[in-house]
Formats: sequence, C-alpha cells, structure tokens
Amino acid sequence: MGKQYDSINDKLVDFIIRQQIFFVATAAVDGRINLSPKGMDSLRVVSPNQVVWLNLTGSGNETAAHLLESDRMTLMFCAFDADPKILRLYGHAAVHHEGSAEWDAHIGRFPSLPGARQIVVMDVDLAQTSCGFGVPLFEYQGDRDTLKEWANKKGEEGIREYWQKRNSVSLDGKPTGVGERKVKG
Repeated sequence: MGKQYDSINDKLVDFIIRQQIFFVATAAVDGRINLSPKGMDSLRVVSPNQVVWLNLTGSGNETAAHLLESDRMTLMFCAFDADPKILRLYGHAAVHHEGSAEWDAHIGRFPSLPGARQIVVMDVDLAQTSCGFGVPLFEYQGDRDTLKEWANKKGEEGIREYWQKRNSVSLDGKPTGVGERKVKG
C-alpha cells in the first residue's frame, strides 16, 4: 500500500539512485501539460527536501516555460525490475541557467554532459509511494549515446543556436528563459 512522507528518507534515496529513468511533469496556468522522461545520471538528492537535476538539450523546453509561470512540479520513479514500486515527489521548482549562482553551486554534482541546458532545483514537500504492481518488468541495457553524439557534433555554439531556434518558447508560445542570461567568460 502507498505511504506518504514529508521528506525523502534514506530508503527512498536508495530507491531513486537505483532507477535509470524518471519522469518530470509540469503545467503552466493554461495550455498543455508536459510529461518528459529523463535519465543519463542527471538527478541528485541534495537533502531530505531537495533534489536537483541537470536538464539536457531536447527538442523542446516545456519544463522551463512552465516553471517560469507556475513552480509546481512532480517527479515520478518506477521500478521496472526487482520489487514493484512507484515513487512520486511533489514540490516547487525553479530553473537556473549557466552563469547563475545556483548553476555554479550544483553543476559540479554531475558528470560533464554535452548540451547541458539548465539546472532545475526542486523543493520537495511530499513524497508518496504506491505499489507499482501494474508496471511491467524491463531489463536495463544501458544509456543511449545519441544525445551526447548529437550535442558534441553541434558544438557549444551550435547548441546555443539550437536553443534560440527550438528551445526559447514552449509549444504554447510561452518564454523559456533560455539564452536570456549573459554567460560568464
């Protein structure tokens, strides 16, 4: 049966660490709801009530646009092997770009990944588990290299141009904040 917690305890941290994929859900005040799969060693539990994840370049940037308007976010983790379990983290989040104090404070937590676009800091106010009995079993085979290869081929300047073309507004025309901050250097 499901349980609710006001923080992320050590048992939940262990569960999070073992998952190869997690899902991010956000919604602006109006418009489309976004749900995105994430992986590639891009999430860290910083404290019992805070997680950070490195948001990599993608075909869109819905999460950033939504969080500028409404800071609500849910993360979901599912066990696809071993014992069935689903964990949802509910809270409020903010997006931080390269050159910001929050970016600088957290970027060292992650491996160097090409196309790193933003760091999302989420303050967690509820952690909830549920059974996961209906989640199918899958075998993890490894991370795909496609995104890394694509980002390396584009190079830093090409990635920034891509952000301006494809990541600066959401599907609903809302700004994402990408490229608005002057980068140090």
